[in-house]
Amino acid sequence: MSQPARPQPESPDRLGFEQIVYEKSPPRATITLNRPEVLNAFDFQMLREIARAAEDASWDDEIRVVVITGAGRAFCVGADLKSWGRELVGNSREYWKWFGAFKDMHDRLREIGKPTLARINGICVGGGNELQMACDLAVMVEGAVIRHVGLEHGSVPAGGATQWLPIMVGDRRAREIIMLCDEIPARQAAEWGLVNRAVPSEELDAAIDEYAEKLASKLPETTRYAKQQLNFWRDLAWHETINHARDWLALSMLNEESQDAIRRFLERK
Repeated sequence: MSQPARPQPESPDRLGFEQIVYEKSPPRATITLNRPEVLNAFDFQMLREIARAAEDASWDDEIRVVVITGAGRAFCVGADLKSWGRELVGNSREYWKWFGAFKDMHDRLREIGKPTLARINGICVGGGNELQMACDLAVMVEGAVIRHVGLEHGSVPAGGATQWLPIMVGDRRAREIIMLCDEIPARQAAEWGLVNRAVPSEELDAAIDEYAEKLASKLPETTRYAKQQLNFWRDLAWHETINHARDWLALSMLNEESQDAIRRFLERK
């Protein structure tokens, strides 16, 4: 029996991505969410492509740091509710599969073994905030906001927010963000520890470059283990809750409250 091939990184143009732009310029790789027409909302294909890019970056020894950002005026607004309305509302089996792709994307990114840096170039809502919280560091452009709206739109933000916000900003502030659904401006997000820095738009790339250069200069295997240790509380909260959340949220697609909320949102749009 032949031995399985060892993990091999690929040239980005061989991966055939359509919903993201994946670039390598060692020691940095950049994953750009590329659905600007829907503010970089996740669909199933995008989730799979982010996971595959994270896997590839994890295999590439020339890559020392991975930057996540968005195309256009948004970082990411979370799930694409239009596709939900067409495919997932009332269909718990399909939602369960969709959330599995969301979970796999998070796991691939969080377990990448390299520092990750969120470049928050615009509005950051719902699953978009969960994506940036999965990264090690984050720089946010002034004028952008972070917000969770699940309690208004028939969903619970249990794909990272309920798990990690209490760790990152404290219990009371986590409840405020999730339960009030208010916008959190960039400077407030930095003051609360939700991001590392809030900077003017003309300084965003310089701040990312500064962090990326510092991260890339560290010893890779030592950094990998430091990250593993630092992930303890995030991993504990995640693994204790995420599969339960997946099943509950899938079943919630069958109840009238969730279905009515999503349909009202789509009708307003």
